[in-house]
Order: sequence, then C-alpha cells, then structure tokens
Amino acid sequence: MRLDLIDIGSNLTHDSFAADRDKVMARAAQAGVRRQVITGADLGSSRQAAALAAQHPEHLWSTAGIHPHHAQHFAVSQRGELRELLNTRRVVAAGECGLDYYRNFSTPAAQRAAFSAQLEIAAELRKPVFLHERDAHADFAAILKEFRGKLHGGVAHCFTGGESQLDEYLAIGLHIGVTGWVCDERRGQALRATVPRIPADKLLLETDAPYLLPRDLDPKPKSRRNEPGYLPHIAREVAALRGESLASVAEATTRNAVALFALTDS
Repeated sequence: MRLDLIDIGSNLTHDSFAADRDKVMARAAQAGVRRQVITGADLGSSRQAAALAAQHPEHLWSTAGIHPHHAQHFAVSQRGELRELLNTRRVVAAGECGLDYYRNFSTPAAQRAAFSAQLEIAAELRKPVFLHERDAHADFAAILKEFRGKLHGGVAHCFTGGESQLDEYLAIGLHIGVTGWVCDERRGQALRATVPRIPADKLLLETDAPYLLPRDLDPKPKSRRNEPGYLPHIAREVAALRGESLASVAEATTRNAVALFALTDS
C-alpha cells in the first residue's frame, strides 16, 4: 500500500546524518515518510533545522527551542532570538522544551525557568509546543497546568508512560508522540499497554532519529542509527497493538500532524 506518513520528530541536523542526509531523506520518501518535522534542541540546532526546512519546502518543517539539557545556557537576552526563529516560515512549534531530571545536565531550577519562558513565548506567538519529559512528571504537569487555556496545542514527544500519565496529558490537551520505544517488549511494556487507549485524534508518530532504533527491527543497520525511513515499522506495531489497519493509523496520524502543526506548503 502507498503510505503518507509524517515523522513529527526527527533530528536530521545531527552529525550522524552529515555525510548522507539526502540519501536518508530519499529512503524515507521511498518508504512513505514524505514529510518530517525537524527538531531544534538549542538556538544553534534550531537555526540549522530552520535552514534545512527552507531548503526542502515540500517535505520539511522544523521546531525551535531549548532542550532541558541546555536550559542553563538560555539567557533572558536570547528570548528575542527564539521569538524570531519561531516567526520564521516553516518553523511550526516551540521546543524541544520541558524537564529532564534523569540527566540533570542543567539544574532543575534552570530547567523550570527555561521551560516556563518557552511556554510564555509559545502562548504569545500561538505556536504549539514540542515537549520533553523524563523523570520529572509532577513538575512538568504542574507547569503545563499553569498555562492551561493559553497554549495552542502540543505533543508529549517520545511518550513512554502508562495510563495515569496519559490521562493527565490528555486532560491538559496534549497529543501523544509514539516512537520505536513501542517496539521494545522489555522497556516498552507500559507504553505497549497504553497505546490502545490513546484517542485516534491525539496520536502522532515519530522516530526521534538517529536515536531510539526499534529493538525488533530486522535486519538492523550496522551503524545502529535510526532513520525516518523506519517510521512505517513503528506504525505497523502501533496498528497491531490497537487492532487497527496500517492504513487507518497512517491516515489518522498524518491528519493529526497536519492539524496540530498547521503544515502547509507556504
């Protein structure tokens, strides 16, 4: 069947794609992944993502934001630059932003300050948010609730949680991004049990390439690098867990991505 999938979270500006980025994009399109949203994780990578999207206007869009790992480097003076990036054509969401208490490369206080600042900017510019959370659910949800009614949608990127987290995120109004984590029968048990409960109009698919290579992919690339072209493998697993056809999952997730991120060719 002919697929039309959207990878809402690929890191195409990553160094691992420098030598063969065009080939990676061609393989993705051949596999039915015809559109991608490229993730920005700091101001530098957000600029690179915006430039890459501008070079491929039929296939790519991007986000602009400060990942919690880089939160300590986000100064008040840089908010203007982030606003400018978010007003750039084809930059469709604020983020990757959020909280990560697992690594704590930035202090929790710096993470919370940067997160709140980016939510303020997103609300001001009427942009959806591309969200990261790891081992910080309580603070993450509490900050998002402070912005309830102000944000213009968002996605819990790389969701790995269970039913209680899903219910809380849905109540906040978030979409749910599912990666190849769902293909791991060991670490992904909670997610695999939760996937059938995600409402069809809130489900999104992503690879987070080059990270999170699906564990059950066969054959695996020797490089262990994940690619956007593996998104159909994730879609098939999601469809199987939901008891739905691949076509219905592809149609729903593509429709959801277009609506959330207002993806247009202009």
